Amino acid sequence: MDTKKVIAALAALAQESRLASFRLLIQAGPQGMAATKIAEHIGIPPSSLSFHLKELVHAGLIVPRQDGRFVIYAADVDNMNALVGFLTDNCCGGAPCITGQGIVCDAV
Repeated sequence: MDTKKVIAALAALAQESRLASFRLLIQAGPQGMAATKIAEHIGIPPSSLSFHLKELVHAGLIVPRQDGRFVIYAADVDNMNALVGFLTDNCCGGAPCITGQGIVCDAV
């Protein structure tokens, strides 16, 4: 993942409603969720939610698909994993890391 995409993704997630929407869609899995259901779960008006979903789509974090008259949104897990990979790519200076209670470097 290139730096510009990482910055766009992090900027999109740096807002409470977008972060809540993204986390909800991660929980929903690949089947995703209709925008109306997302709005109900996070408690914001659908008109406000559409702006936030558009930002997440432009950042590459979620993907929309048409299902009849509904638009279903799902998290783009590949892009999420690429973002996490970018953030942890140089973890521990190249030494193997032990995860569980956070990241613990073998090099330390």
